[in-house]
Amino acid sequence: MRTSTVELTADSARGSAARRTTAWIGGGLAAAAGLASVLLAPTDALQGHPQRLMYLHVPAAWVAYLAFAVVLAASGAYLVRADARWDDVALAATEIGVVLTVLTLATGSLWGHLVWGTWWAWDPRLVSTALLALVYAAALALRRALAERAGVPHHGDPKVARPAAAVGIAGFLLVPVVHFSVVWWRSLHQQATILAPERPPIDPRMALALLLALAAATVAATWVLAHRVVRLQRRLDPARVSPPQRRPAPPVPARVP
Repeated sequence: MRTSTVELTADSARGSAARRTTAWIGGGLAAAAGLASVLLAPTDALQGHPQRLMYLHVPAAWVAYLAFAVVLAASGAYLVRADARWDDVALAATEIGVVLTVLTLATGSLWGHLVWGTWWAWDPRLVSTALLALVYAAALALRRALAERAGVPHHGDPKVARPAAAVGIAGFLLVPVVHFSVVWWRSLHQQATILAPERPPIDPRMALALLLALAAATVAATWVLAHRVVRLQRRLDPARVSPPQRRPAPPVPARVP
């Protein structure tokens, strides 16, 4: 059954409104998190002001985990249903996850330089995080290489989407390795704070600022994901996501008296 023009227009309008609302919510949470992390949260007694990088470093890592979980789910859905829309979601989530993992490494390196006196250490958390970024960056590179070889788009086509889905699913095995590396091996990183089995050893004001930052990063990433998926779908099928353009009415001929 074909979707009517009215339904397409209504769906597009509702989607645009939802994305605008998400953007406003994300912006409000980001502003609240910024104020809380600077004005409300106290300065750490041991690390000083460099500890405030936590309010960027931890949310970036957290949302990267979520993005790769979306890759896992969307890739599995594509392999089962062969629906190109799921491949679009997997691609967008992979891009978000790679960017945020690189941001995690960058902020972590700066934090380590300020506190430990070194930009890099062969720490299990650092090494596994770098490996995670490389695996999903390789998934993006694989898409481009397969698309150029087959002469097809880099998303939506089975020749590209199926191998990328396999890599996306396999790559998620590294996420628990990264998260639990501080428990399984000796690490410079501290163990869980917010999700610690006992009462979190963190000031409540720091915890509030961190939770606001986590919420802001999650909502912002959701908006980016939705926006990117719409753009990818528009490239493949403009009629699905763009409201039809109305043709101008023909001019009415003037009456001759």
